[in-house]
Parts: sequence; structure tokens; C-alpha cells
Amino acid sequence: MGLGPLHTVSLSDARVKATDCRQLRLAGVDPIEVRKEGVAAARLESAKAITFKDAAEAYIETHRAGWRNAKHANQWRATLDAYAYPVLGSLPVQGVDVALVMKVLEPIWTSKTETAARVRGRVESVLDWASARGYRLGGNPARWRGHLENLLPKRAKVRAVQHHPALPYEDVGEFMALLKDQVGTAARALEFLILTASRTGEVTGATRDEIDLDGAVWTVPAHRIKTTKKHRVPLSARALSIIQDMQTDSNDDFVFPGGKLGKGLSNAAMLALLKRMDRSDLTVHGFRSTFRDWAAERTNYPREVAEMALAHAVSDKVEAAYRRGDLFKKRRRLMEEWSQYCDTAKAAGKVVSMRAGV
Repeated sequence: MGLGPLHTVSLSDARVKATDCRQLRLAGVDPIEVRKEGVAAARLESAKAITFKDAAEAYIETHRAGWRNAKHANQWRATLDAYAYPVLGSLPVQGVDVALVMKVLEPIWTSKTETAARVRGRVESVLDWASARGYRLGGNPARWRGHLENLLPKRAKVRAVQHHPALPYEDVGEFMALLKDQVGTAARALEFLILTASRTGEVTGATRDEIDLDGAVWTVPAHRIKTTKKHRVPLSARALSIIQDMQTDSNDDFVFPGGKLGKGLSNAAMLALLKRMDRSDLTVHGFRSTFRDWAAERTNYPREVAEMALAHAVSDKVEAAYRRGDLFKKRRRLMEEWSQYCDTAKAAGKVVSMRAGV
């Protein structure tokens, strides 16, 4: 164990320090560990000026570059500003304990369960960051497993999962017939979204260079996919026709341009279209469920083909490790059949009288 440099620590001081260390050893205490604890305590003392809000803002700036969506940082700030900062914001990050975390979560855990869960996760991440930077010691009071799960009811018990309202697949043909009568970019974007079973952001952000007209393939880059993996989408004849029509109508780089040059269609445009069609009971994302139900109940394609068509991540790690292809040929047949199904409106049932003698 070093006692310090000769030009700073005199021989007499070194003898005193050595004696103190030997006395600690005699008492069964490691003097090196004692020194480490002293350094950590001094660091924590200096960290008193680091508030939870300071730590949270530093965390956001550190991770901003790794977040796919630029809005993510704003969402972090909005939730922390609304729920965490009023309780924790001005406090030293080292002073955040279980009681304070519960003070943040308990008022909203049953009334705003999803939001509360996000807040808990974000507080946990900030405190983990602070621990890694040496601003706090000890466990994480916002940890769920083995900790807060014993103090708060499980989310599933508090509030049932709310699924996106979806159109029954039996009604999709009739809906698509009405949709084709609608004019405007939002109508064509929604039709394209349904035919490709894609997400809103993937469609509104689609650019011309992502489309291979000759191969009838739309390649969505990894940074615009939820799974962060490039996704090839086979285009049915009708989906390809929509792309070709949109290209003749605009010189914009976006397939479905918005109101300003160089801006894609607003994420709210298709939802507004549904409202104009008097279908406020539906959501845009719900059409993915419509497709999934149809594929499961009306086709013989394996489950993984439909899941890959939806660009879902493979939850089974073993299966993910062995899967190399993207089942593209099978998915092309599937999406063409889906397009044909969407083009067939459900026939109206014939009314038969049940009165006797009729």
C-alpha cells in the first residue's frame, strides 16, 4: 500500500501512516478498503450539488444519440417534469430513497398506470446512471423486480391492457371500397398501410429511394423500424400501383408528401381521415391486427410468416439465433392474397322471411 510521494509525505508522516495501517490490520480491517471508502465518501459529499434533475438531464443528453426517435428525449423530459421533478428534482441524487420514489408513483399508479410504469423505468435508469458515475451508493430504490413489485400492485392487476381498436377482417373489403373513393394523400397512404400491414411512421417516412419498382419491393431502413433491423416489404400489384400514382403526382422525395416540401405526411393525417369517414371507432395501428387475424383464421401460412410480415421481433432467443432468412417468397404470396382479399367486399346477406306460409 502506497503512503504518498516522498516530496509530499515526510518520513515521519509516513511512519505515522504505516503505524495506523498496521493497527487496522491488527484489528482485522483492510486499510486499502478503508481508504477506498473514504474516497467514495468524499466523492458522494461533492455530489451533493448533483440534483436528480441534473442527473436526469445529463442522462438524456448522453443517450440522445442512441435513441431512434428524436421525440424520445422530449417524452422523457415531459414525463419527468410532470411527475418526478416536483418530488425529486431539487434533491441530491444520492438522497433518493424508496419513500421518495413511492411518493412519485403512488398517486398515479392506479389512475395512469402506463405513464407511471414509464416514469418508474426512467427514474430507475437515471439512478443507475448516477451510481455508475459514482454519484450514489447502494441499491436502486426504483428497481421493480424483487423490490417495488412487493410494494405496488402489478400493472395487469390494476388495469387491463388496452388494445388498438381493429376492424374485423370480414369487413375490410367493404372498408377498402369506401377508402378507394376518398381522395388525397392520406387516403392513399392509409390504403398502402393496410395492404402492407405496416406501421404509421414507416409509411409516412417512406422515401422514393426505398422503393424498387422493378422488383416490387419496399426496403424500410433499420433506423425507421421498431426492431432496428432492415425490413423488406413485398408490394402487391395494388400497393405498387399506389406508389406509381404517387410518384407521378409529386416531385417530393417522400412517397406520401405532407403539406410542406421535404416533409412527409403527418402522423395524424390518417387518423383524421378515419374521423372524416365516420370511423372514429378505429385506429390506424389496429389494421395490423386486422391483417394478423385474417392470416391466422383464413390462411394456412405458418405463424412466423405472418409475424415476419408485421416486422415483429423474434421473442425466442434460440429461434432468433437460428433464423437467417426473411421468408420473403412466402411473404410475397401472403401479401398478394391479402391484397386480393381486401379487394373483395363482403356480399350482403339475403334476408329470408321465417313467417309461416311465406
